[in-house]
Amino acid sequence: MFVTRLISGIVLVIIAFVVLFLGGPVTGLAMMGLSLVGVFELCRVYKIEKNSPVVIAYIWTVLYYAVLMLEKKEVMGFQLGRLVMPVMIIYLLVILAVYVFKFPKYHDKEIMAAFLAFFYVSVMLSYIYKIREMESGGYLVVLCFLCSWGNDTLAYCVGVLFGKHKMSPKLSPKKSIEGLFGGIIGAGLLGLLYGLFLKSHIPPTSLILLKLFIICSLGALPAVIGDLAASAIKRNNDIKDYGTLIPGHGGVLDRFDSIIFTAPIIYFLLDFML
Repeated sequence: MFVTRLISGIVLVIIAFVVLFLGGPVTGLAMMGLSLVGVFELCRVYKIEKNSPVVIAYIWTVLYYAVLMLEKKEVMGFQLGRLVMPVMIIYLLVILAVYVFKFPKYHDKEIMAAFLAFFYVSVMLSYIYKIREMESGGYLVVLCFLCSWGNDTLAYCVGVLFGKHKMSPKLSPKKSIEGLFGGIIGAGLLGLLYGLFLKSHIPPTSLILLKLFIICSLGALPAVIGDLAASAIKRNNDIKDYGTLIPGHGGVLDRFDSIIFTAPIIYFLLDFML
């Protein structure tokens, strides 16, 4: 199992590097593909992956990413980027219309699951693409992985060495409060170290090292919430993994559960602070 996990992890990192290095439509299409798989994995938990509301979630995921990738284009003076929010709102209206006009075929919980799948997976993951499209985005998008995967690794190490107080004993008995703070501070330090490299590759910014320490520290906190939220859903539904797409790691939601929450926070912090 360890060898399988290690090999697939290395392959995953290589693929992520290539996808993020190329940027543009390659990154956008990759995030769309991951989102479609993630939507399927989450809806399969609730046994609704083939229901009409979820099929609409698949269609809307493609539509949403198409609008994102074309948001800087103009058609007859109209910038397509202005359609992003309407697309999200119309999605809710459409699945509620299906709920109403097909009543009582679908239960309200199925509609809520379809709503959650689109926003929780597709919209949240899209912020990796949005960061990549920022100025110097090829360098900045690395912060998402430093925050999530770096936080997870360092929280584990600190927890093993110093952990005494359980953070969430019923949901995740191995996680400790000491590990929580170790992961947050560790992620901040990783951001600071990365800043030593980054400051020569992005436009000059005052206090860049301090800002990256703050951004990565704050970005690590939602990573913890994302990880625990994904675990809670699995425990509620008595499943071990969301899928088997990544050998030794599970599905998309198993590997990207923390990044889903981290990416939007990193995006807005970068937009505000840099």
